[in-house]
Amino acid sequence: MTRPTARPRAGGWRITHDLPLALVLLLSGVWAALFAWLSVARHDAWWTSRFDLGNMTQAIWNTAHGDFLLATTAAGDQMSRLGSHVDPLLAVLVPLQWITDSAVPLLVAQAVIVAAGAVPAFLLGRRWLGDDRLAVAGALMWLLYAPIQWAVVTDLHAVTLAAPLLMLAIWAAEARRDWVLGISLALALLGKEQVGLAVAILGIWIIVRHRRRIVGAVVSVVALAWTLLCVLVIMPVAGSGVPTPFTERFGRFGDTPSQALVGALSNPLEVLTTVGGWSRLSYLLALLLPLLLLPLFAPLLAAAAVPDLMVGMLADWWPNYSIEFHYAAVPSPFLVAAAMLGLAGLRRRPQPSWLVRMLRPAGAVAVVLIAVAALGTVTTGPMPFFGPLSRATQSRLAQYAPMPQHAQALADAAALVPDEAVVSVGNNAGGHLSARRRVLVFPVIGDADWVLVDRTRPNLSDRLDPLGFSRELARLEADGGFALVYDRDGVMLFRRTGAVGG
Repeated sequence: MTRPTARPRAGGWRITHDLPLALVLLLSGVWAALFAWLSVARHDAWWTSRFDLGNMTQAIWNTAHGDFLLATTAAGDQMSRLGSHVDPLLAVLVPLQWITDSAVPLLVAQAVIVAAGAVPAFLLGRRWLGDDRLAVAGALMWLLYAPIQWAVVTDLHAVTLAAPLLMLAIWAAEARRDWVLGISLALALLGKEQVGLAVAILGIWIIVRHRRRIVGAVVSVVALAWTLLCVLVIMPVAGSGVPTPFTERFGRFGDTPSQALVGALSNPLEVLTTVGGWSRLSYLLALLLPLLLLPLFAPLLAAAAVPDLMVGMLADWWPNYSIEFHYAAVPSPFLVAAAMLGLAGLRRRPQPSWLVRMLRPAGAVAVVLIAVAALGTVTTGPMPFFGPLSRATQSRLAQYAPMPQHAQALADAAALVPDEAVVSVGNNAGGHLSARRRVLVFPVIGDADWVLVDRTRPNLSDRLDPLGFSRELARLEADGGFALVYDRDGVMLFRRTGAVGG
């Protein structure tokens, strides 16, 4: 029997009158605290990096100090971050950089914002499934979904902040709250240039499901126009002719976003061969199995996840098609919502009889949904507590526990660098030293007055090109224009003693 939805008593709404929603808020708060703690622990262990926490922190810090989204590229160029990704949603975090230069509040805010996505998930479950137990299960599917968890603990990204906004937009479309729909989608579109592709399909879903042709058409047209504006105008202009560092990931199809799109459309066999490989198919399974394949029973809503999934699966760089990064942030709300809508459709079916009997007991179905989602968290999620039960990358799970001596060496060296100085850092140290106007990534030194190098934990250039890194470090040590002022536990800090270029 369907459990009736709680109603507020006459005289006003109180949270004590809606205990299921109160439970969801409590669970969201616990989740936010847990993942904020994990994110900060990873940061304190010096595993957050210049790419990407440092990038985001620098763009936010510069915005807070009058230079809108100004950032330093890997090559040492100063340019708007919009030349790499159109994600001005980062600006909502600017007030936090008025208070402190630390990245910790940014990480905490990200965990809180993503946790809030459980509320529209709950409201969708209540609307579609008609039972508060299933609605709470829907909220837990959001909180226990491993791709969402990985996105939160993987540094900071505007597109991760967009994920709960997209869940809110799905609820607003269903509830016909057009103002909420417009505001949530407008903010979500500011999360990344390709979000518009997913939103365009959401507009089609609004047309088909709700017969709201004008609203759906406006959503689709505006979203597509925004994506085209981002790719064809904003990114080239903001980039000032500097090549975007991400097009190389799609080199097999083209050297620019537009060339890659045309190349993919004109080579369907190559596309099928690429996405049909086991590495890509296993990525899809990691997304769908924790949701019991239920999104497949709401195909049009689930289709909104396809553009972002295709972008990731056609890339040559493996993190793009792994749940252990932030690249599944946009597909996740559509898949979780589609899972609930798919379940609602299955529960309404009169046949086959065995399916009707299996899905009738709402409490039992809720327990199964939660259990499977929890199993997904245990086996593929980012929490380090599950040891040998987890199939996640063990090196990622180990990043919350610091090497105390090494972390202290990094902290001591970083404390010697003046706040306003131009600094060249290794990737890991860049997560802590990017709240400044200009920061370079070693081995690029340029006009840096300080150079901080970590020889103990290879990351990025020193990992991808160890011989080149060693050669550049030897050159720096022999450079009479720099003096070694700190050297402990593999952490080396150099200070410029001569003029730039001298």
